[in-house]
Amino acid sequence: MYKLIAIDLDGTLLNSYGQVSIRNKEALMKAKESGAEIVLASGRSTNSVRNIASDLGICQYIICGNGSLIYDLSKEEIIYDKFIDKKKALQIIQICEENSIYYNIYTEDMVIAKSLSNNVLFYYQENSNKPDSKKTKINLVQDIYKYVEELENQNILKITISDNDNIIFNGIIRKLREVKDIDVLDVAHMSRKIIKSGTEEVLIEYYYTEITSQNVDKWYALQYLMDTLNIPKDEVIAIGDNVNDKIMIENAGVGVIMGNSAPYIKEIADMVVADNNQDGVAEAIEQLV
Repeated sequence: MYKLIAIDLDGTLLNSYGQVSIRNKEALMKAKESGAEIVLASGRSTNSVRNIASDLGICQYIICGNGSLIYDLSKEEIIYDKFIDKKKALQIIQICEENSIYYNIYTEDMVIAKSLSNNVLFYYQENSNKPDSKKTKINLVQDIYKYVEELENQNILKITISDNDNIIFNGIIRKLREVKDIDVLDVAHMSRKIIKSGTEEVLIEYYYTEITSQNVDKWYALQYLMDTLNIPKDEVIAIGDNVNDKIMIENAGVGVIMGNSAPYIKEIADMVVADNNQDGVAEAIEQLV
């Protein structure tokens, strides 16, 4: 019996419009009723993941910022964290500013950005279908360095960097890899999301990477949770679609990859299911649980 199911959000549980389908919800409910712990494991901010978990109503634990923290929803407290040091975050911000590249700062409560572009534009569009209490908080500021420098009572989960030009993007990646005590996610493909503009659908494409404190990963956070709940890894299912899911897919009892994933990600999976618009999560759970 599988006792823990860890599920990524964007590109996995959520469809291209940022929604959870009825079939996926029903599959998760049945898995919960069978005794499995359902854990959302996302790169999103705590507030954003918590809102999605609240809508599902079946999760006690959520992993946010690609493993930067574990939040216990029943106790409303952080039980595990590995945040980015503010001085280190300011160093990264300065590099981004000097190279005029788009970046966002993810805290527990919000995404800090200069403009609505790339992933932030997607969150903004996603918010249009949600009540105020469920929206991903987006804070647009012009001087991010100063804002973060003066920021209090906000822990930094990760920093996302993106650009439409692969040459510019790879140039900034080389500079970031020279910074000590951080991890730079190695993404080899473009992110693709869909937003609605009036009656039309618009495809957003961009190269991106995510920066966390050193030794941060969804799997390391999952290991802490597994130890806490006394669940061995062969009783864990991990479902994801991207390189930030790689280690948990490789190490879980069963690693499931979505059909919309890049070919090099699919190679590591025990199971490949339908894409995120065709209820791949439900397909996996129906077969395994």
